[in-house]
Amino acid sequence: ANKKKKHLCVLCVSSTLLSSTLYINMLAEIPLSLILCNHNYFSIQKNKQTFESFISVPCLPQLVKGVRYSIMVEIGSTQCKKSLKLSAEDTCDFFPEPHKQKTEVCLFEVWDIPWENKSTLLKQKCQPETVELLTQFKNFMNTYNRTYSSQEEAEKRLRIFQENMKTAQTLQSLEQGSAEYGVTKFSDLTEDEFRMMYLNPMLSQWSLKKEMKPATLASKAAPDSWDWRDHGAVSPVKNQGMCGSCWAFSVTENIEGQWFKKTGQLLSLSEQELVDCDKLDQACGGGLPSNAYEAIEKLGGLETETDYSYTGHKQSCDFSSGKVAAYINSSVELPDNENEIAAWLAENGPVSAALNAFAMQFYRKGVSHPLKIFCNPWMIDHAVLLVGFGQRNGIPFWAIKNSWGEDYGEQGYYYLYRGSRLCGINKMCSSAIVN
Repeated sequence: ANKKKKHLCVLCVSSTLLSSTLYINMLAEIPLSLILCNHNYFSIQKNKQTFESFISVPCLPQLVKGVRYSIMVEIGSTQCKKSLKLSAEDTCDFFPEPHKQKTEVCLFEVWDIPWENKSTLLKQKCQPETVELLTQFKNFMNTYNRTYSSQEEAEKRLRIFQENMKTAQTLQSLEQGSAEYGVTKFSDLTEDEFRMMYLNPMLSQWSLKKEMKPATLASKAAPDSWDWRDHGAVSPVKNQGMCGSCWAFSVTENIEGQWFKKTGQLLSLSEQELVDCDKLDQACGGGLPSNAYEAIEKLGGLETETDYSYTGHKQSCDFSSGKVAAYINSSVELPDNENEIAAWLAENGPVSAALNAFAMQFYRKGVSHPLKIFCNPWMIDHAVLLVGFGQRNGIPFWAIKNSWGEDYGEQGYYYLYRGSRLCGINKMCSSAIVN
């Protein structure tokens, strides 16, 4: 709607709607120097500069004494000519060539007091940006339901997202396997934030690692492939949340497999019991599988997930010996030869393991084979479960059950190249023993 030649575009939106996105087709000669939030309407003006543009406006209102809107606006040249008169159904697409797009991203904060019919522009900042990056970031926010509390936070996360996309591109360009790296649910986190929230710093502190009884070698060589998911020994993928409790998931799921192997019954066992009751480890601050086995033996076993549900934070120990559903008699450490690990896994069940998880922050699918510089085998920081092995298009792999939910990787699984001791995957393999 062209109102008085000043306000070219006006859209109605509920002022209480959180994280709404407005898509506005702008015609030629648009005056835009101010975005006004007037009641439930957005008026967009521009002075001194002419654009043929498409604007996407994520708007995050906060209701206190009025409504504060944080608005990210994407402005870019389109292929429509200035002289073209558009109907309401017409759209103008951006130029496909990056050098013609001339895209800007503007961040605005507007304070709106509708009952006083008053709107104030608090902040305005514009800078060049690429359409591709903004589209990726908007899709990321929609896919993973991200909202940010302020303009500063949104801008910070956009910059982190941009740096993570560069890292993913570097991993992709140097990838030696078939993996695809890119946008994941961790894409707005810095490396330090990711490590603090999801990884386990205790795993790389070798001085804390206790000696374990060595496992008896398998009686025969490994087959070409094996997957315990096909044999009923693996429970559905779980989610540790923002808690460094991967060690508890790795050990608990190993015991699920061992219990199934002995009894034919697959139980979902409690990780929260270890987070709360294992006095040798640090709950969400990290832990060691060797400690966890010892703690389970001392406690007398594990309750089920149903009886002792996961909360993702440490609380007082609520273990009840009367609810024990599975127990272990001892634990063993596997050799560091990958062929021997594969043979033991196929013969005895899923294996608790650990690895350097740097590339996992960016992993989407395929068989991951990053350069060693990205995957130092001595900097192990994440515990997982080896459930099988095989080949894809001639590439040997480990099938790894992760604990970051089914929306990570391939339905919650990570596939890692097998045969070169990659990322330290062979250094901390272990299992419980059920007699």
